[in-house]
Amino acid sequence: MRPYASLFQPIKIGEATIKNRIAMAPMVILGMTDRQGAPTRRALDYYLERARGGVGLIITSALKVENEIDQSPPAMPRISPAALSPLAELCEACHSWEASVFVQLTAGLGRVGSAAYLSGPPVSASATPFFWDRSITCRPLETEEVESIVRSFGQAARIAAAAGVDGLEIHGHEGYLLDQFSTAIWNRREDKYGGDLQGRLTFAREILREIKGLLGEDYPVIYRFGPKHYMKGLNTGATPGEVYAEAGRDLAEGIEKAQLLIQAGYDALHLDGGCYESTYWAHPPIYHSRGCLVEAAAAVKRAVAAPVISVGRLDDPEQAAGVIDQGLADIVALGRGLLAEPHWPLKAGQRRAAEIRPCIGCNEGCAGRLHKGRPLSCALNPSCGREATHALSLTPQPLSVVVVGGGATGLEAARVAALRGHKVTLYEKEGSLGGKLVPASKPDFKKDLVRLLNWFEVNLKQLGVKVRLGVEAGPEVILEASPDVVLLATGAKPAQPAPDWLGGVEAATSLEVLAEESPSTGEAVVIGGSLFGLEAALWLAKRGAQVTVLEAQPDVLGWGPPVARMNRAMLLDLLKAFGVTLLTGVKVGRVTADGAAFVDATGTEKSVGLERVIWDPKLVADESLHQELGGVLARVYRLGDCRRPQGLMNAIWDAYEVCRAL
Repeated sequence: MRPYASLFQPIKIGEATIKNRIAMAPMVILGMTDRQGAPTRRALDYYLERARGGVGLIITSALKVENEIDQSPPAMPRISPAALSPLAELCEACHSWEASVFVQLTAGLGRVGSAAYLSGPPVSASATPFFWDRSITCRPLETEEVESIVRSFGQAARIAAAAGVDGLEIHGHEGYLLDQFSTAIWNRREDKYGGDLQGRLTFAREILREIKGLLGEDYPVIYRFGPKHYMKGLNTGATPGEVYAEAGRDLAEGIEKAQLLIQAGYDALHLDGGCYESTYWAHPPIYHSRGCLVEAAAAVKRAVAAPVISVGRLDDPEQAAGVIDQGLADIVALGRGLLAEPHWPLKAGQRRAAEIRPCIGCNEGCAGRLHKGRPLSCALNPSCGREATHALSLTPQPLSVVVVGGGATGLEAARVAALRGHKVTLYEKEGSLGGKLVPASKPDFKKDLVRLLNWFEVNLKQLGVKVRLGVEAGPEVILEASPDVVLLATGAKPAQPAPDWLGGVEAATSLEVLAEESPSTGEAVVIGGSLFGLEAALWLAKRGAQVTVLEAQPDVLGWGPPVARMNRAMLLDLLKAFGVTLLTGVKVGRVTADGAAFVDATGTEKSVGLERVIWDPKLVADESLHQELGGVLARVYRLGDCRRPQGLMNAIWDAYEVCRAL
């Protein structure tokens, strides 16, 4: 029997037959559109790679239906006559692979559109504070403006249908403009678009009637929304398991909303969760459990007689198949999982699940890049979104390549070089591979890094990379190997030895604490607030320790590995939930066995008791081997942290960029 057989059964949405139960979730294609907002060849290559990988349903990026009322820069993805030709080309190509294409249509961003996405004043359902600057009040849309947007949906639907698109999805989730209309905290209107839930859904019903009136009742239309907002108040989210009063939409209203949408004639529901206040539900970081949104989707499925699509860290094939087998949803949608592994369906269906590159929920290459105004990609898959320009090819002239260092950078360098046909030997001074991945993967909230390390090891074995463990590759070892190319992935080291203020007190580093299977409890002080320091603090607090973090800068996470907005928000909320005290702008004076003395941001001298002290050191590139090899070998390249400590994504991208050109 085919593995995960339930994932590969067909299903109908309206008149469309989807070949399997695996959908590509919509993710905005910022940087992949032309000056009119139409998809470029780069976008088509991006989607087509997932169609080739076996996905049954591709739901495109949200495309704006108009740009006069909710104003965005011209290159913001939108649907207009200019989009007809590229969409038609996309459908033709994807249909050759029997993949269905649904286009997601959006009314706009409203109160949550950042500077990168808005070119005019923010609008909303009512006069509500602008998310990014609460001193700004959004302009409420006039009734006539909402009616105009409804007509724009019809015009957009006609363009999509003319292009051969199989169906549409309405972008009603995550606190964007349409969701603002459906939610009481943002909608206090007194016209037909306000009032009770029925009234607040008038906008969504009118959109559907406009589309169905033009394209026919059988034309498939999905509505996407979150049954629950996980929102304690404006700009405040709720962590998993937290007891709180829901300020946005609670699950009971989410179920009622689902029923009303199906009664209105929507053909299926695509369910996620959260909003900008609780961004880590809409874009679940590694700190979330897998399948974190399935329970809410299952509650909706029990209440409606229409296909339900579920999302939420479902890129493990066994878990995804379980969602279908248990009747929790009808289709699983993978977003970031298909960024990391575009051939996920093929590998799952061919008993090659171990070869699926996992998403680790870092959000750095996807949402993190979008928030910086950069094109969508993936921290672990640098070819994502650049499929044509960054594809790997076999080299016509195989080289002998030595990789020094078995952390993530060295593993990626060895993998890519071997894929290209080079003869690769990897040296690692420790007795196992992984580098910083090993300690970072020990806490229960970072176990996905184990999957990543396993994936690397499977690939290196299949590719025939020679791995030499327990060998410190100094100049003599390297010269004896007579390589054509040396790739240094020796990582980083603390910027200084143990500081004087430690006063001889024994201190573990943040990475050493993360490596502990069962860290000690009691009073602990973490000195330094980088990602590693805060994760060490959380690891200790989850085991019952009373933890205080002392950070010299005005805010934590101001140095060290970069952290995406949703990961930062969830980590800080978890630290608060587990009682960790964060003190910033402090200067540590002296640490003794009795406690840590410091001067706080107001200049007041204070101290905190401790039973254990953890030092979170700044890291600098380990350049020692590079300096020793200087002038000896012609082709020596520094990769990742030994060039410049910048975090996992930049380490992976360094290795990929150099090795794809060797």
